[in-house]
Amino acid sequence: MLRFLTAGESHGKALVAILEGCPAHLALSAADLDPDLARRQQGYGRGARMKLETDRAEILSGVRQGKTIGSPIAILIPNKSTELFEQAITQLRPGHADLPGALKYEQKDIRNILERASARETAVRVAVGAIARKLLAEVRIKVTSRVMAIGGATKQAEWEKMIDQAKAVGDSLGGLFEVTVSGVPAGLGSYVHWDRRLDGNLARAVMAIPAVKGVEIGTGFALAGLPGSRAHDEIFYDKGRGFYHKTNQAGGLEGGMSNGEPIVIRAAMKPIATLGKPLQSVDLASKKPSPAHIERADVCAVEAAAVIGEAVVALEIASALLEKFGSDTVAELSEKITSYQKRLAVI
Repeated sequence: MLRFLTAGESHGKALVAILEGCPAHLALSAADLDPDLARRQQGYGRGARMKLETDRAEILSGVRQGKTIGSPIAILIPNKSTELFEQAITQLRPGHADLPGALKYEQKDIRNILERASARETAVRVAVGAIARKLLAEVRIKVTSRVMAIGGATKQAEWEKMIDQAKAVGDSLGGLFEVTVSGVPAGLGSYVHWDRRLDGNLARAVMAIPAVKGVEIGTGFALAGLPGSRAHDEIFYDKGRGFYHKTNQAGGLEGGMSNGEPIVIRAAMKPIATLGKPLQSVDLASKKPSPAHIERADVCAVEAAAVIGEAVVALEIASALLEKFGSDTVAELSEKITSYQKRLAVI
């Protein structure tokens, strides 16, 4: 299985990550990571910082002569914008980690909270997710995403207009995005323990993206309003195709396991909490009423969140794949999956 840790602050020197468990002989370079880092910085409604930072990853270890060698992969993404790191802040921002973080860690300066709680950390998650994506591509598994709605609007021209209007009045917008994984074999994950359920692990990974407040798999919440006769995907069998479903309301996951259909996950992202026209709050030091602090922020980052969603989903799928097939090299992984799929075809 894959596991990773990240470190670094929003305006500190750099973001770093260590990814463990990637099989050997995967062709890999920074050029495989940078396109996803660039995609994360795009999208209508992004803030001024995206013009200051051009994220580029540096691979420090775990790769030699263009291929992974089985040891932990260390990644560094330097921060160009570091001038705010020493600036103290005491005006609490509603919707951020400021208040609970300050109470938990007994901090008087919320800079000590917001620097790590910032969504800037997701840049390095996207970098390690790009490695997982590259590994999945070796076994013909593809991860994609799309924005479903922003501010309630489902058409791009409409939501871009809404973003402009929100920016003009110092407001922000959230929305919905969807991540789809195709080519996943049946049987990833497990029903035998709660922490091995693939649906639970995927939901946790997506829910851990900053500002995501709701996650559904398949048609999710809509299923709660349907009778069972309309909620479940009927099973069919064809000698050439094997077992399959004509519908996919389960989103490719049943009983905590992949069922061979595309995995579909949707997430609801709340509006960005830092507003150009700040909400009323309290000063942490004086305890007196105060407008919330204004930090450089986006008006809308749903398109970026979809890219982050791809990354964290790719990591969970790759981890589940390695847990099941336990391979130390890319060739071994491919061979085991091919053999497994041949066995499934004759069941």
